[in-house]
Amino acid sequence: MIRRRRREGARPDALRTVSLRRRVTVSVIAVLGVVLVALLFLVDEVFAAQSSRDAQAVLNDRVRTAQQVARQNITPEQFVLRLRGRGVQVQVVTPTGEVFGSLPEKNAGTPPLTRQFVVTTGRQLVGDTVTLAADTTVISDAQVRLRRVLIATGIGALVVTAAVLVFTVRMALAPLDAMTSLARSIAGGHRGRRLSPSRTDTELGRTAAAFDDMLDALEGTERQARAAEAQARSAEAQARAAEAQSRGSEARTRQFVADAAHELRTPIAGLQAVADAVLQSGPDADPDERDRMVLLLVREAQRAGRLVDDLLALAKIDAGLELQHERVDLFTLANNEAERTKLLAPGMTIEVAGEPVEVVGDPQRLTQVLANLMDNARQATGPDGRIRVTVGRAGSFAEMVVADNGPGVPEADRERIFDRLVRLDQARDRRSGGSGLGLAIALGFVRAHGGDLTCEAPPPGESGAVFRVAIPLPDIPTQPVFRPPAVS
Repeated sequence: MIRRRRREGARPDALRTVSLRRRVTVSVIAVLGVVLVALLFLVDEVFAAQSSRDAQAVLNDRVRTAQQVARQNITPEQFVLRLRGRGVQVQVVTPTGEVFGSLPEKNAGTPPLTRQFVVTTGRQLVGDTVTLAADTTVISDAQVRLRRVLIATGIGALVVTAAVLVFTVRMALAPLDAMTSLARSIAGGHRGRRLSPSRTDTELGRTAAAFDDMLDALEGTERQARAAEAQARSAEAQARAAEAQSRGSEARTRQFVADAAHELRTPIAGLQAVADAVLQSGPDADPDERDRMVLLLVREAQRAGRLVDDLLALAKIDAGLELQHERVDLFTLANNEAERTKLLAPGMTIEVAGEPVEVVGDPQRLTQVLANLMDNARQATGPDGRIRVTVGRAGSFAEMVVADNGPGVPEADRERIFDRLVRLDQARDRRSGGSGLGLAIALGFVRAHGGDLTCEAPPPGESGAVFRVAIPLPDIPTQPVFRPPAVS
C-alpha cells in the first residue's frame, strides 16, 4: 500500500529507482537459465542422434556378419544364436513360414531399428528371410538418465551462480552503498567528507568523482550563502549602528547648538548691558566710570570673539582639516609656549624638560594644541600654580606631557572632559574666560595628525591633572625643521 501510494504520488519525470542488485541478479540468472535449457536440448539431441548413429552402425556391421555366416552350412537355430547379442535381436523366417528367433516388442517409445534381407547363397538358409533389430530401449533409458543429470547439474549451476552473483554484485555495488552512507553523513553535518575514488576511468569512479564535485559545489554554494548571510547581518548591524550614531550625532549637534547659543548669549548680554549703561550715563558721567565700562565692553567683545573663533575651529575639524606638513621641533615649541604663559601669569612656576623631538605636522595647529593645554592648566591652578611640560619619545611616537598641581580631573570625567562645552567645577568657569571648547579643539587637531590626546591620573603622591599628547614620529625627514620663534 505504501509503495502504491508513493508511485501514485511520484512525479512523471521522477527517476526510476528499481533495485539495481535485484535487476542484475534476476537478469543474469534468467539469461543463464535460458542458456542452460538450450544447452540441455542441444546435448539431448546430439546424444540421441549419436546413439542412433552408433546403433545403426552396429546393426549394419551385424548385417554384414549375418550375410557371411549365412553362406556357411549351419541351421537357422545356430544362425540366430550366433548373431544375437549386444542389443541386437535376430529372426529367421523360412519360405514355409517357420520362424526362428524373436524381435523386440514395439512400445510407445522409440521404435527399434531393423534391417531385413533374403539369403541367396549357402546351403540350409537359402531363401530364408533374415530380420535384425536393434533394441532402442537402452538408448531411451540412457537418454532419460542423461536428461536427469543435465537438469540436476543445471539447477545446481543456477543455485551456485546465484549465490556467487549476489556476493559479486554486492561487492561491485559497495561504492554505491558508500555514496549512500556518505550522503547521510553529510546530511548529518559532516560537510568535509568525500569519496575520493582511486580511479576515475571506471563507471563507479566517474560517478564517485562527479559526486565529490557536486558536494564541493554544494559546499561552496553553502559557504557563499553563509558569507552573504553574514554580510547581510553585518550590513544590517552597521546600518543600525550608523542609524544610532546618526541619532546620537544629531542629538549632540542639537545639544551643541543649544549650548553654543547659551554661551554666546552671556557675552552678548554683557555687551548689551554695558552699552546701555554707557548710553544712559550721559555726558556728565564720571570719566573713570566711563573708562571702566568701556574696558568691560572690550573684554566682553573679546570673550565673544574667542568663542566664535573656537566654534569656527571646531567646524573646520568636523569638515576635515587641510594640514601643512612641515618638520616641527616640539621641544622648542614647548619652551615658546612656556614663555608666553609666564607673560600671562608671572607668578606661576613653569618648567620644560625632555629633549628635542621632531615631528611632521602643521606648526600653527600644534602650537594651538599646546596653547590650549597650557591655558587649561593655568586656569585650573590659579596665579601661583605650577606647570611642567615634558617632551620625549615613546616607541614610534613623540610625546608632550602637560602636568599641573591643580585640583585634578576625577577618573569618571577624564574622557568627558574632551566633550564640547564641558566645564568641570574644579577647573574653569565662565568668569575665567574659558569656553569649554579648548580641550575638544586640541583633541581634534591631535587626531588630525594621526595621534591622540588623553587625560591621565597624576603619579602616586602627587595631585593635579596630566594631559598626554602622542604624535607619530616621521619615517624619513623631507622638510627643514620648523622652529617657532621665541616669545620676547
